[in-house]
Amino acid sequence: MRLRQLCLLAVLMIGATAHAEETSNTGSSTPLSLSVGSQITELQQRLKESERLREELSKQLQSADAASESTQLSRLRQENQRLAQQLKETQGGALTRWLTEQQQWFVTGGAVALIALLCGIFASGGHRRRRQWLN
Repeated sequence: MRLRQLCLLAVLMIGATAHAEETSNTGSSTPLSLSVGSQITELQQRLKESERLREELSKQLQSADAASESTQLSRLRQENQRLAQQLKETQGGALTRWLTEQQQWFVTGGAVALIALLCGIFASGGHRRRRQWLN
Protein backbone atom coordinates (compact mmCIF):
# COMPACT_ATOMS: atom_id res chain seq x y z
CA MET A 1 0.00 0.00 0.00
CA ARG A 2 2.84 2.40 0.80
CA LEU A 3 4.56 1.54 -2.46
CA ARG A 4 1.51 2.71 -4.37
CA GLN A 5 1.39 5.91 -2.44
CA LEU A 6 5.08 6.55 -3.02
CA CYS A 7 4.68 5.87 -6.74
CA LEU A 8 1.69 8.18 -6.84
CA LEU A 9 3.67 10.85 -5.00
CA ALA A 10 6.59 10.48 -7.44
CA VAL A 11 4.28 10.73 -10.47
CA LEU A 12 2.58 13.76 -9.02
CA MET A 13 5.90 15.41 -8.27
CA ILE A 14 7.14 14.74 -11.80
CA GLY A 15 3.89 16.11 -13.16
CA ALA A 16 4.14 19.08 -10.85
CA THR A 17 7.66 19.89 -11.97
CA ALA A 18 6.61 19.62 -15.62
CA HIS A 19 3.66 21.88 -14.91
CA ALA A 20 5.93 24.28 -13.02
CA GLU A 21 8.31 24.41 -15.96
CA GLU A 22 5.44 25.20 -18.28
CA THR A 23 4.20 27.99 -16.03
CA SER A 24 7.71 29.39 -15.63
CA ASN A 25 8.17 29.39 -19.38
CA THR A 26 4.91 31.32 -19.88
CA GLY A 27 6.11 34.08 -17.59
CA SER A 28 4.32 33.30 -14.32
CA SER A 29 5.23 35.57 -11.44
CA THR A 30 5.45 32.81 -8.73
CA PRO A 31 8.89 31.34 -8.30
CA LEU A 32 9.34 27.64 -9.02
CA SER A 33 10.46 26.72 -5.49
CA LEU A 34 7.32 28.22 -3.87
CA SER A 35 4.86 26.36 -6.12
CA VAL A 36 6.72 23.07 -5.68
CA GLY A 37 6.90 23.61 -1.91
CA SER A 38 3.18 24.28 -1.68
CA GLN A 39 2.42 21.23 -3.81
CA ILE A 40 4.63 19.10 -1.60
CA THR A 41 2.84 20.27 1.54
CA GLU A 42 -0.51 19.69 -0.17
CA LEU A 43 0.57 16.19 -1.18
CA GLN A 44 1.81 15.47 2.33
CA GLN A 45 -1.56 16.54 3.73
CA ARG A 46 -3.34 14.33 1.21
CA LEU A 47 -1.01 11.49 2.14
CA LYS A 48 -1.84 11.91 5.84
CA GLU A 49 -5.55 11.95 5.01
CA SER A 50 -5.15 8.82 2.89
CA GLU A 51 -3.27 7.09 5.71
CA ARG A 52 -6.03 8.00 8.17
CA LEU A 53 -8.71 6.67 5.80
CA ARG A 54 -6.69 3.50 5.25
CA GLU A 55 -6.46 2.94 9.01
CA GLU A 56 -10.22 3.46 9.40
CA LEU A 57 -10.96 1.05 6.57
CA SER A 58 -8.54 -1.46 8.03
CA LYS A 59 -10.31 -1.28 11.39
CA GLN A 60 -13.69 -1.66 9.71
CA LEU A 61 -12.44 -4.67 7.79
CA GLN A 62 -11.09 -6.28 10.96
CA SER A 63 -14.38 -5.71 12.79
CA ALA A 64 -16.31 -7.17 9.84
CA ASP A 65 -13.98 -10.18 9.80
CA ALA A 66 -14.41 -10.63 13.55
CA ALA A 67 -18.21 -10.50 13.18
CA SER A 68 -18.20 -13.12 10.43
CA GLU A 69 -15.77 -15.29 12.40
CA SER A 70 -17.93 -15.07 15.52
CA THR A 71 -20.98 -16.08 13.47
CA GLN A 72 -19.08 -19.00 11.98
CA LEU A 73 -17.69 -19.92 15.39
CA SER A 74 -21.14 -20.03 16.98
CA ARG A 75 -22.45 -22.17 14.08
CA LEU A 76 -19.54 -24.59 14.51
CA ARG A 77 -20.13 -24.80 18.26
CA GLN A 78 -23.79 -25.65 17.70
CA GLU A 79 -22.84 -28.32 15.19
CA ASN A 80 -20.26 -29.69 17.63
CA GLN A 81 -22.87 -29.91 20.40
CA ARG A 82 -25.33 -31.61 18.04
CA LEU A 83 -22.71 -34.17 17.00
CA ALA A 84 -21.69 -34.82 20.62
CA GLN A 85 -25.34 -35.41 21.54
CA GLN A 86 -25.77 -37.72 18.57
CA LEU A 87 -22.64 -39.65 19.59
CA LYS A 88 -23.95 -40.09 23.15
CA GLU A 89 -27.29 -41.34 21.84
CA THR A 90 -25.59 -43.78 19.49
CA GLN A 91 -23.24 -45.14 22.16
CA GLY A 92 -26.00 -45.39 24.77
CA GLY A 93 -28.32 -47.15 22.35
CA ALA A 94 -25.61 -49.61 21.31
CA LEU A 95 -24.96 -50.68 24.90
CA THR A 96 -28.61 -51.21 25.81
CA ARG A 97 -29.39 -52.95 22.54
CA TRP A 98 -26.37 -55.22 22.58
CA LEU A 99 -28.64 -58.22 22.23
CA THR A 100 -32.15 -58.22 20.88
CA GLU A 101 -34.96 -59.56 23.04
CA GLN A 102 -35.03 -62.88 21.17
CA GLN A 103 -31.27 -63.27 21.60
CA GLN A 104 -31.57 -62.48 25.32
CA TRP A 105 -34.15 -65.27 25.74
CA PHE A 106 -31.89 -67.67 23.81
CA VAL A 107 -28.88 -66.84 26.02
CA THR A 108 -31.02 -67.19 29.16
CA GLY A 109 -32.28 -70.61 28.04
CA GLY A 110 -28.75 -71.77 27.23
CA ALA A 111 -27.54 -70.63 30.66
CA VAL A 112 -30.38 -72.51 32.38
CA ALA A 113 -29.59 -75.68 30.38
CA LEU A 114 -25.89 -75.44 31.26
CA ILE A 115 -26.67 -74.97 34.96
CA ALA A 116 -29.03 -77.97 34.87
CA LEU A 117 -26.37 -80.12 33.22
CA LEU A 118 -23.78 -79.14 35.83
CA CYS A 119 -26.23 -79.81 38.66
CA GLY A 120 -26.97 -83.26 37.19
CA ILE A 121 -23.29 -84.12 36.95
CA PHE A 122 -22.58 -83.02 40.51
CA ALA A 123 -25.72 -84.69 41.89
CA SER A 124 -24.69 -88.12 40.61
CA GLY A 125 -21.80 -88.04 42.99
CA GLY A 126 -19.17 -88.38 40.40
CA HIS A 127 -19.16 -92.20 40.33
CA ARG A 128 -20.43 -94.19 37.53
CA ARG A 129 -22.81 -96.91 38.13
CA ARG A 130 -23.83 -99.30 35.61
CA ARG A 131 -27.50 -99.38 35.32
CA GLN A 132 -29.15 -102.04 33.50
CA TRP A 133 -32.62 -101.86 32.27
CA LEU A 134 -33.00 -105.51 31.93
CA ASN A 135 -32.18 -107.93 34.69
